[in-house]
Amino acid sequence: MNSLRTELAQFTGSTQWFRHSFNRAMIYTEGIQYLAEHGGAYWLIDAIASHLASDEFQKAARKDQRIGLMHFWKLAVKPDHSALLTAIPDSGEPEFIQQAIPFTDFPLDEIDLWAQNDDRHWVLMLPSEY
Repeated sequence: MNSLRTELAQFTGSTQWFRHSFNRAMIYTEGIQYLAEHGGAYWLIDAIASHLASDEFQKAARKDQRIGLMHFWKLAVKPDHSALLTAIPDSGEPEFIQQAIPFTDFPLDEIDLWAQNDDRHWVLMLPSEY
């Protein structure tokens, strides 16, 4: 699925936003929508949206103010098709959220997603869209 990675790299901004269906405080970019459609990853958006509304996330954001402004998600898929979804406050720092995923057919071995607070919403984006 190198073609998906190549296609995702072409997203460098967004003129259209998509609102998450159950976490209305989260919107996402055209690149994330493309990832969901072409990578079968609506579940990944749902997982991040649920974490953003969790007590665990709120506790981490109170401890580290950077998390409430911007933080970084990574999905790493293992050869056995299990995966690990993590969130970090910044590069090289420990995870404040970690979710084991027993099985996924996600087509890439890993993907990084960024979440930024615009004072009204969490905006989920591809790094190239920042």
